[in-house]
Amino acid sequence: MNAIRPEQQRSGTAVIPDQAEFREAMAHLPAAVNILTTNGPNGRCGITLSAVCSVTDDPPTLLVCVNRSSAMHDVFQANGRVCVNVLGGEHQELAMHFAGATKVPMAERFTWDIWDHTPDVPVLKDALVTAVGTIKDTVARGSHSVLFVELEQIRTRSGGQSLVYFNRAFHRLEATLPGTAR
Repeated sequence: MNAIRPEQQRSGTAVIPDQAEFREAMAHLPAAVNILTTNGPNGRCGITLSAVCSVTDDPPTLLVCVNRSSAMHDVFQANGRVCVNVLGGEHQELAMHFAGATKVPMAERFTWDIWDHTPDVPVLKDALVTAVGTIKDTVARGSHSVLFVELEQIRTRSGGQSLVYFNRAFHRLEATLPGTAR
């Protein structure tokens, strides 16, 4: 835990964290790894992201945060339909491809036999969860857009590990039965 800064001690007031402090804190917030995909008149693309969470179950809605400087941001917005593919532990390499860490072109990524190519969005065949929906609202906040996605289809896979991002690295999280200690 960071110590209180000298100016905080003197004034007794809170100091807004700077960017580096915020990023360091968020590195310690474990998050599921997802690939957001879309297809439509404005193109087909996907991006790895960890900023996804539930909003409400009536109607089933997720929020998804996408950096506005991403080349794919406007494609997601314009197409309006997306799939949140929640990755399993075996998907670390795929996460790296869609994070842009490899030189594999976007079009090639969708030729692999790992996708169900539905009429409007690519769906990862063996994702832990696939959630297909429509962007109903968007809020710009700082560097990102918060997309509110109302879901029409959800598919879950039993078993397997979850891929999480924690302390600036990928980790596999084992599934445990409710009520069992490790």
